[in-house]
Amino acid sequence: MAYDEGLAERIRGILTDEAGVAEKRMFGGLAFLLGGNMCVGVVKDELMVRVGSQGDEGLVREPHARKKDFTGRPMTGFLFVAADGLEADADLQRWVARGVALATSLPKK
Repeated sequence: MAYDEGLAERIRGILTDEAGVAEKRMFGGLAFLLGGNMCVGVVKDELMVRVGSQGDEGLVREPHARKKDFTGRPMTGFLFVAADGLEADADLQRWVARGVALATSLPKK
């Protein structure tokens, strides 16, 4: 399954100063990991954000966000953000920062 390489490049630019960034093909797209923990990813033209089980209920109410549901069943702790919600760099940076905060709060793998 293809993913939006332009969105992946924008994410790479945001994560430039983060130590220990790795990329891995996951979920039919591309995932970005910090310390071995996934923080964000790109699936088709959407951003996948790891927000943790405590964060998904409140954040899913934000514009363009929905629970990660590509298997037909919502996955706790992850959100998809539609491309329309990522047009502004500030919006993408805000979502990536949420994923980074969660990933860096977890023990390294």
